Amino acid sequence: MIRCIIIEDQPPAQRVLKKFIGDMDTLVLKGIFTDAIQAMDFLQSEPIDLIFLDIHLPKISGIDFLKTLTNRPHVILTTAFSEYALESYDYNVVDYLLKPFSFERFVQAVSKVQLNRPTDKNNSPPPTTRDFVFVKSGYELIKVTINDILYIKSDADYTELYTTNKKILSQEPLRYWEKHLNSNTFIRIHRSYIINTSKIEKITGNHVRLNEHTNLPIGRAYKERFIKNVLP
Repeated sequence: MIRCIIIEDQPPAQRVLKKFIGDMDTLVLKGIFTDAIQAMDFLQSEPIDLIFLDIHLPKISGIDFLKTLTNRPHVILTTAFSEYALESYDYNVVDYLLKPFSFERFVQAVSKVQLNRPTDKNNSPPPTTRDFVFVKSGYELIKVTINDILYIKSDADYTELYTTNKKILSQEPLRYWEKHLNSNTFIRIHRSYIINTSKIEKITGNHVRLNEHTNLPIGRAYKERFIKNVLP
């Protein structure tokens, strides 16, 4: 897992970053700070891998804060002003997110972070090896044959599992299914979709056809990994 913090003084921007971080299994949020001075104290005692850093901050700017860091974590800058882009790369930042940015653009930035330590991936629960799963839906546990699943769609904090003959509302978020289904077969193609790659009929541009009634979009941030997965 990538341990991260947010340094941002605007509540709306804080909320967006917190939501995007929560939507990614690879990130764990360790704190939110409204100014860099608060964050400095935190960094003295807590190991952090990544900072989402606003440039315009009270007390000390994001750029000046960068200059003070010696043992620097990875940094992704977030700002509404594009004129700092060239200067920021003098400090070897991972990426520069210009507000307002999409989730796909956020994912692209995070994907550039490479850690030189083992991740917590090996501590994650292994995907199921059974040919079925029980889906928690309301007060019921519904048995679903895994190979019958066409795709899974995110619906806020819930998901919808579409099988060959029905739709099931699940109380689990999309990241739950990413962890518990075989990643060689079930792959995320979009912020809102995981598909069963064995059901693909064809791929055209930025869409996947699973059957005559089902064409799903491929998000730009997911396309490269998806294509690598399906090619021999």
